[in-house]
Amino acid sequence: MSGPRTAAVIVAGGTGERLGRPGGKQLALVLGKPVLSWTLAAFDAAPEVELIVVVCHPDRTAEYRATAVDPIAPATPIVFAPSGETRQASVASGLVLVPERVTTVLVHDGARPLVTPTLIGAALAALGAEPDADGIVVGHPAVDTLKVVIGQTVAETPERARFWAVQTPQIFRAASLRAAYRVAGAEGFLGTDDSSLVERNGGRVVVFEGPRDNIKVTVAEDLVLVEAALRFRGSGGQA
Repeated sequence: MSGPRTAAVIVAGGTGERLGRPGGKQLALVLGKPVLSWTLAAFDAAPEVELIVVVCHPDRTAEYRATAVDPIAPATPIVFAPSGETRQASVASGLVLVPERVTTVLVHDGARPLVTPTLIGAALAALGAEPDADGIVVGHPAVDTLKVVIGQTVAETPERARFWAVQTPQIFRAASLRAAYRVAGAEGFLGTDDSSLVERNGGRVVVFEGPRDNIKVTVAEDLVLVEAALRFRGSGGQA
């Protein structure tokens, strides 16, 4: 049998209203290249990834392909799936195009352009080293003090050492992710991220510490930070 064993689902269906720029955050230019192109280029350069599924609004498929995909001439096959009303629905749509032969699925935000092939490979290797784990999430320990707030009143200050700020990619055994999505869909459960569905379904998820600059572009100021990080990397620095 042939076919991909590792696939990435890139969620790029958001409208990017908070960015306040035409075309939304996926097509916002950073150093002359759309945000989504930077993201896709990283996954294309990761030798472990054999298929990329881009999830976007069906009316924008041709635009995304012409603007963000074709200019980088990816070697990895890229297919498009229609986005849904929620991020969770969008990931579920992307999973439909992931062949059954695939054993490992990476889920990543299209608007996290600072992901690197090195991070992707290291996180995949970390999951491989945890045979009893169903998934691994990239993130880093919380450095800010956290407050539980009700209204505008602080109700509690929890121990910071217990918390991580979680990002993407989030990487899963394909069977565990599919099962978690089936159960969540059947029960109408809406999670805050993909790992929350796997955890709820009894799966074991571990964390993998990644670089703190792996930010998600949400507002215009984020583009400044992304550009600065990319320039630093281009100068030979390690962002």
